[in-house]
This record gives sequence, structure tokens and C-alpha cells, in this order.
Amino acid sequence: MMQRLPVIALVLLGMLALRMSLGAQNPSDHLDRSSARSMVITQQGIVAASQTLASQAGAQVLARGGSAVDAAIAANAVLGVVEPMMDGMGGDLFAIEWDSKTGKLTGLNSSGWAPEHLTIDRLKQKGHTRMPGQGIFSVTVPGCVAGWWALHEKFGRLPWKDLLQPAIYYAAHGYPVTELTDAYWQSDAAHMTDPGLRRVFLPGAKPPAVGEVFRNLDYAAALKLVADGGRDAFYRGPIAHDILATSERLGGVMTAADLSGFQPEWVTPISTTYRGWTVYELPPNGQGMAALEMLNIFERFPLERYAPLSADALHIKLEAQKLAYADLFRYNGDPRFVKVPVAGLISKSYAEERAKTIDPDHAHCDDQPGKPPQLGNDTVYLTAVDRHGNIVSMIQSISGLWGSGVVVDGFPLQNRGAGFALDPSHPDALAPHKRPFHTIIPAFMERGSVHMGFGIMGGLNQPQAHAQFVSYVADYGRNIQEALEMPRFTKLNRGGCDFLIEDRVPAEVREALAKKGHVFNVHGDYSSSMGGGEAVIHDSATGVNYGASSPRKDGAAIPEPGSYFSTESQTK
Repeated sequence: MMQRLPVIALVLLGMLALRMSLGAQNPSDHLDRSSARSMVITQQGIVAASQTLASQAGAQVLARGGSAVDAAIAANAVLGVVEPMMDGMGGDLFAIEWDSKTGKLTGLNSSGWAPEHLTIDRLKQKGHTRMPGQGIFSVTVPGCVAGWWALHEKFGRLPWKDLLQPAIYYAAHGYPVTELTDAYWQSDAAHMTDPGLRRVFLPGAKPPAVGEVFRNLDYAAALKLVADGGRDAFYRGPIAHDILATSERLGGVMTAADLSGFQPEWVTPISTTYRGWTVYELPPNGQGMAALEMLNIFERFPLERYAPLSADALHIKLEAQKLAYADLFRYNGDPRFVKVPVAGLISKSYAEERAKTIDPDHAHCDDQPGKPPQLGNDTVYLTAVDRHGNIVSMIQSISGLWGSGVVVDGFPLQNRGAGFALDPSHPDALAPHKRPFHTIIPAFMERGSVHMGFGIMGGLNQPQAHAQFVSYVADYGRNIQEALEMPRFTKLNRGGCDFLIEDRVPAEVREALAKKGHVFNVHGDYSSSMGGGEAVIHDSATGVNYGASSPRKDGAAIPEPGSYFSTESQTK
């Protein structure tokens, strides 16, 4: 036992050093083991994704000399195979890339637009009073493949074709279905009514069970076409032909020009500061500005003085969520079509004004949008860091489970069009080649030598989950694994005082909040409603990388394998 003490001491000192670098308020609390998992810590690269086969595929790409972007593309392609109800080539993609040499952040918005001939008048003539939630009229142009292609052209190192080989393998040879993926499959089976969806994803007329090997030969063939033909195979070639034929068969209006004319947009991330950190999100049509507004409101209160799961801290966060989301629903839209007052919404002065409306003793159940100053201008998430410290924060989705329910070449098309409004005066009103309100948002934060890519899944859950994650890191010094695992609340509807909350928030705290007027639907440990999440860190002072993955998903953070047995290493 005496011989082991120095090793244990070194481990504890290492934990303390990282806790302090992340902003711990009380260094003595490093002894409190409050997370279910340890962080992954290595000098090599790391890929953190929501399913282990995807993380492993990305880690293997890193081992072959691939960049963080190469690894993320490979992992994302595998996720489309092994979590088919969540994402795939039929969805959209957003990413933030951080270059370790220059310190430059680059954002990519690869969310697709509405077909040119899909108009408000056309839908109203067909009897629709609101956007359809599924079916061909909910389908927008998929941006995923174009996003992969653009990222690879700018940041890739390995050949394009190589990156899709793991996904092709799992689609063709099969993979054992994991536990949480099976739960989604089982829960939604009764709603999988489209014949094409049932043919591909309900073999034997039922969902595959945990551990059952599932294959998707149609999707393997489609992935191979994209591997061989690049983005043109999807937007101009055989896959485009099949999308258009399916749309025509179902009465849709998508044209060849809708597909071939689509291009992703390089964008500049928006940011705010919080307790010494700089936190970045992407600009609209995504909802990242809501996370930044929430953080600015948090900053008006001394959260670090409150226990993280106290009624005082949670009341402020619950109220800030409602204020930020009232603004989000009022102002968000495609900035190519409407003026979104982003700078005003994420300004410190506006947050101070909004914070003054929070009553410390009573919940507000009817928060209205404010008037920001005019100051100029289901889902999968994964993140990767390579051995050089470059980071990519990537999120991709087909929206709701199974997207539109329309399947082409073995993959579902997204139903992002469901987010449009049919009110012409609304900032998110449907219009030709307009991008809808988008829920999926990657994020990034940094302070000093610590640079972090992170994201948390789950539709409208995402901005509020981002803000809670940042607070756990910045206010309470939690490491990234702890911050992902900490109990959270979420609100997935508009208006009112009702929230979902995890039962790890103490009952006495929930009771104190209820006395203030909050209403809770209590969910079990690590509820999937709170969204799985991933995070990586590169510490440029030490060259060490850290990775974390939420237990709310089947995933893991997996390090790049080392070249332990190379000829060179044997001779040293």
C-alpha cells in the first residue's frame, strides 16, 4: 500500500490542476467524485460521439494521420448507419473548426433550403393551416453531404473516399444494435407508417432487438456512390435522381435545381464572455444566440455563491431560459431573408435589462419577448481533437425521429421544413430557398490555454443545455465529464412554467422551486430528454487533450490508438 501512495497522490494532483484550470472556486472539492466516468486524457487525438462504433472509426482515422475534420466526417457517417432514426445523409449539418496554429475559428452552416416551388399559397391551397410535421412537404434540401465535402476540402488530410469506408462497412456487414438506439427504435415503431420506412428499418415487421445485427444494403450502396463520386453523386447524380423521383411520386415539388444549386455557407461564430471564458455559437438560422443570451443573464447574478443544485441557482436559470426563448421564438429566422437583431440580443446591456425582470421569489409563466437594441450585425453531436490540437465541433440531424418518414436509397429525408411558419409576417415564414429555424447548434469555448469543443443534443433542449454546461464549468469548476453528467432541466415547449427536470435534483430543492411557481415533470437518472453530449479539450500549454461523453447516449470518448509496435518505436 505504501508503494501506491505516490501514484495516488500524483493522480489527485493532476485532477486538482485540471479542476483549477477550469475555474474551480474551491480547490478542496477535487476529492468529491461526482461523475460516473473519468475523462479520457491523452497526448493523442480523441473522438467523442454518441455511439462507440462511430467514435472508434474516427479514432482510427486519426491514427492514419487524418485531421480532426477527417475523423469527424468518418464518425458522422457511421452515426448515420448505427443511429438511423437520428441522422444521416438526408439531414443537415453545422460545424465549428478551431485551428491550433492560428487560433482561428471557422463556422459552417450547411442547412438546406426549402424547394423553390414550396410556397405558403401552395400549401394553403392543399388545405394546410400549418407546416406538415412529416411527409414530402416537410422535406428541405439535405445539407449534410455538401457540409462534409466543404469541410474536407478546407481542412481534410486523408483522401475523401477513405472517410466513408467505415460507414459503408457497417451498413453492408451489419452492426449489433445498442441499448438506447434500440429504445428509440422500439418506442417509435408504431408511428413508422411509411411503407419504405418499414421495409428498410423494420425487418420482419419489428424493430431489431438489443444485440441483433442490423444491415442496410441500400444505404451501403448510396454511401459508396458518394465515396466514389463526391458531393455531385448526391446533388446531381444517381442519388439526386432518386430523391426527385420519390418527391414526384409523393406529390412533392423539389426540382433538380433545388439540389444542384445548394451550397453551404461559411459563417463567423458569434460570442459572449462568461466568468473569464469566451463562449462561441453559430449565428442564425440556428438558435445559438439563445444560449449566449442566457449566459449573459446568468452573469448578472452571483451563481458561484450558490450551490449548483440549490433553489436559488436553479430559479435564476429557469427564469433566464424563459426570457431567452421568448426572444428566440420572436426574432430567429434566416438572416438572408429577415433582419435578426443578434448583436442586440447577445449584448450585456440587454441582458442587464432582461435580468431586472426576474423576481427572486416568484416564477413568471408568461414571459414576453423584449426589444433588443439594434447594434449591427433529434440529433447527433460529435467532437474531435487531433494530435496537433485542432478541434472540430460538429452536429448533424434529420430532425425528429426518422425525419420526414420518407426514405430514399436506404436513408430518411429530414423534416426540417416543419419548422417554417405559414404566417407571411413571421420571421420564419416559408419562402423559396429559405432555410428554416434550426435547432442543432455546435459550440466552442476557451480561456487562456484551454480550448473546448462541446455540444448537447435534443432539439429545443440545446441552448439551455449549453448554458447549464458552461455554468457548471465556469461557476463551479466541474471538469467536462462532470459538467456533462450534472443534473439538468429542460423545456421543450413554448410558454408556461412547466419544465422537465432530472430526479437527481434533490426533492427538497424541487419543492422549494415549486413554491415559487415552477412546475416539474420529473424524469429518471440521465434522462434522454436532456440530450446526450460530448466535449473535448486541447490545452495548448501542455499539449494534452481531454475527452468526455454523456451517459445519456450509447457513446464514448475514444482516444487515437498509438503506434506502439512500429519499427521505429522498437529500435528506440
